[in-house]
Amino acid sequence: MTYTKTPEALARLTPEQFRVTQANGTERPYSGQYDKHYEPGLYVDIVSGEPLFTSAAKFDSGCGWPAFSKPVTPENVTELRDVTHGMVRVEVRSTSGDSHLGHVFNDGPRDMGGLRYCINSASLRFIPRDAMEAEGYAGYIAQVDEG
Repeated sequence: MTYTKTPEALARLTPEQFRVTQANGTERPYSGQYDKHYEPGLYVDIVSGEPLFTSAAKFDSGCGWPAFSKPVTPENVTELRDVTHGMVRVEVRSTSGDSHLGHVFNDGPRDMGGLRYCINSASLRFIPRDAMEAEGYAGYIAQVDEG
């Protein structure tokens, strides 16, 4: 499957989704729909549909944004140095869609690898496990079932 950013996909975004993904915005903590969401499934880039994270890698970090221990495929996320707002952080973007997702930190659970991908809900679309095959994501079901 090919994942790309298209004008049609951008036109479907809400103003908040556009601000976060295309203008490097950040949603308010505890305001995103996926912060306390734990249904089994796959989280994909809201713009391109690129697979990003599974529910098996999701944990409650208490930070106010969805947190994941690892991407579904490391090649699907790009990590960039971010020195905005007087901080040095590592920005996370979707590789194919070039959507701003959030940031990654090294304060995640040690038993899950030690990373915390702190991701904006506005940059994600959730696909329930039962719908993954029909939507073309059957190859990722085993990773969802890990948890």
